Amino acid sequence: MIELEGVGYSYGGGELLGDVSLSLAPGSFHFLTGPSGAGKTTLLKLCYGALVPTAGQVRLFGQDRREMGRDDIAMARRRIGVVHQDCQFLDHLDVAENIALPLAVSGRDLLAEEANLRELIGWVGLRARAQARPPELSGGERQRAALARAVIMSPDAVLADEPTGNIDWEMSERLMRLLIELNRMGKTILIATHDLALIRAAKTHVQARVLRIAGRRLQLAGADL
Repeated sequence: MIELEGVGYSYGGGELLGDVSLSLAPGSFHFLTGPSGAGKTTLLKLCYGALVPTAGQVRLFGQDRREMGRDDIAMARRRIGVVHQDCQFLDHLDVAENIALPLAVSGRDLLAEEANLRELIGWVGLRARAQARPPELSGGERQRAALARAVIMSPDAVLADEPTGNIDWEMSERLMRLLIELNRMGKTILIATHDLALIRAAKTHVQARVLRIAGRRLQLAGADL
């Protein structure tokens, strides 16, 4: 599905990541951890095609990233939902309209998708907030709206960058339960987080592989996590 082989990424003359190999198989669940500035966001961007590696090979659904044109990237991105660390919304649109934006951009019939949209909004627990504007939302509500927007196109994989970084423990657990439920539905999940307590709690509910970036390299985290 998403494969990195001997990947390196350098910027401004300095190496941010080197010799990274990773395979995100269908239905797998991965945590990515490491200190701030270690390169977690950079690695996620390589995984969804926003960055081109400076060494090695990234394959998205069998296609070499370097050989993919703009249309190829757009098609691949429909299969990868991304929850960004600083989730941005259009403040003049309500929550439901923001969540539906990927449908509008892809040219889908919004009326035909209305039932699915309502179901999704209910699934993330935002039915009562569907007509609210983004500035009116709490941090946890914004993150759940961001997750709904990321999965509205029914992607094969969901990549989340520090999705619980600015919310309390109770809301973090709620968001994690939604991601685990998506995995049980067959979605591939990759979550970048520095919250080791959250990883430990989640591992009691899902079989997850924990990866750590250290010294610009990717390694399997040990039992001392």
